[in-house]
Amino acid sequence: MDPMLLTLGFAGAAVGAALVANALRQPQVDAEAVLAELDTAPTVLDEFATRLKDPIVTRLLRPLAGAVGEKIAGFVPRRRADQIRHRILIAGVSAKVGPEEFVVMQGVGLGGGILLGLLLSQTEGYHGFGMIRIVVLLAAMGVFAPVAWLRRKQDERQASIKRDLPDVLDLLAISVEAGVGFEGAVEVVTRHFDSPLATEFNRMLQEMELGLPRREALQNLKRRTEVPELSNFVLILVQADALGMPIGRILRTQAEEMRLKRRAWAREKAARLPVKILLPLTLFILPALFVVILGPAAMSIAKNI
Repeated sequence: MDPMLLTLGFAGAAVGAALVANALRQPQVDAEAVLAELDTAPTVLDEFATRLKDPIVTRLLRPLAGAVGEKIAGFVPRRRADQIRHRILIAGVSAKVGPEEFVVMQGVGLGGGILLGLLLSQTEGYHGFGMIRIVVLLAAMGVFAPVAWLRRKQDERQASIKRDLPDVLDLLAISVEAGVGFEGAVEVVTRHFDSPLATEFNRMLQEMELGLPRREALQNLKRRTEVPELSNFVLILVQADALGMPIGRILRTQAEEMRLKRRAWAREKAARLPVKILLPLTLFILPALFVVILGPAAMSIAKNI
């Protein structure tokens, strides 16, 4: 047999064996990397259609933030970046906005406010202190606009979690009393609810599937939401798990308590309504009403004088 053919045969067999061994080898899973990937947006097939659903400001600023964010990442203090990342995580927009992108948004708002202030100053003829005042005012508004947007997202998400918590606890209690384990009851909740709270429970299940203990997964759930009612529930659940108490009875008690708290929260919001409606009533409704009622009488009196 030709030595060249024999050598090529051995080489092909070695390459084939290496490929088969590489395919059969179990990959090493990095739990920390997988947990970090849970904060990112899932990959979709029609990425173009998904991006079109985002606001135009996000679509315009995301490429700029991606390019500039890498350069300014080293200039942002680590503690400040961690604080921004935590607030973004609580607001539920960590898959769309990162700390560097948020800083870029503030920088764009600052530059836009300064340019708009200079333009208005030139248009209105402001000089000296007047120009400085309007430039500083618009620059401050540009810097704090992303902060206000993040705060609004955070309040909306926390209000949604607080509103859905009694219903979720009822379903958890019914599932556990029916003989389903706690993890199975949480999975039932994630199937029947489409809300930020169900998303957080799904994230907790994913962490537990990766090997994270239930206590740490619950603590992470509390850290990602910072809702006092949910934090209290997590604390009681962790204590009950440590002491070996029946979870079904605790869930039923917590569901009743949360329902009473939600009713009190709704009454509190209803009690604030008269105070909130007073300003628009005084500024917009009453003047128009006076014009409609007293306008003809005033015109008649003016003609007779």
